[in-house]
Amino acid sequence: MAEEPRAEATEATDPPAEAEQRVGHRLELEFGSREEWDNPRLEWRRLFSELLGTFFLVLVAAGGGILVGQGQISLAAAVVAPGLMVMAIILFMGAVSGAHLNPAVSLAFALRGDFPWLRVPGYIIVQLVAATLACLFLDAVFGNIQHLGATLPGAGYENWQAFLMEVVLTLGLVSVILGTASAAQNVGAIAALGVGGYIALAGLWAAPVSGVSMNPARSLGPALVSRDFTSYWVYVAGPITGALIAVCCAYVLRGRGGDPISRAAGSGVLSPGWLREKQRLSGQIDRGEVAPPGIAEREQRKE
Repeated sequence: MAEEPRAEATEATDPPAEAEQRVGHRLELEFGSREEWDNPRLEWRRLFSELLGTFFLVLVAAGGGILVGQGQISLAAAVVAPGLMVMAIILFMGAVSGAHLNPAVSLAFALRGDFPWLRVPGYIIVQLVAATLACLFLDAVFGNIQHLGATLPGAGYENWQAFLMEVVLTLGLVSVILGTASAAQNVGAIAALGVGGYIALAGLWAAPVSGVSMNPARSLGPALVSRDFTSYWVYVAGPITGALIAVCCAYVLRGRGGDPISRAAGSGVLSPGWLREKQRLSGQIDRGEVAPPGIAEREQRKE
């Protein structure tokens, strides 16, 4: 007896516009709306997050420099420790402020359109204050020794060599940060491994040349508290130049920034109840049954 031909199952496909709209709904539910990112009432939390994170980063980086100079830990331990600290900071507070910890990173996110320019001065001021507080703490514990772990060109290297090294190293660091924060290559919490791993790797081979700052705030703290600004310009001009080049590279690789995932990574997400709302609505959005609260109303106003 001949078998009847089986009807092939066909999947309904959404029109491109509807599919794109649904993706937008999911992204806004996952990462919050642009209004939430720019909400000034939440700025104090973001600034405190940057203060705390930068304090711990400089504490470990400059403190390691002091202990290396005293012969109490190895150079490898001193350069790996900041990478591990950055990894931990990104994991525990990256969603609050974006975990910039670095004026060069804040500028890069702003230039990419992933961070509001209005918030850049506050972030940079807090980062510089945090670095200074960390070095005041180190001064109280150890005294003003070993330049308080300042970043300086290594023995036998000139300022211009350290400058070029800081440019290239910061180019790599900011490229990793912008890349792991982008919608094209968003890897979530694993981004912390990429950023922390890069910092450790850069320190392992380049620390004898420039000290591997890649961060004007990290270099300002020891210089200000020890009152020794020798070669400090290297650690301002180098990282800023490297960050600018990294932004240009990001444009070549991925085009313009400003996508929802990148904005969330650069600005942080402080939306009370967002996780509960995501769990409740994500299935309905997938089925096209509903849009998150507020989105449908805005779309109706646009029509």
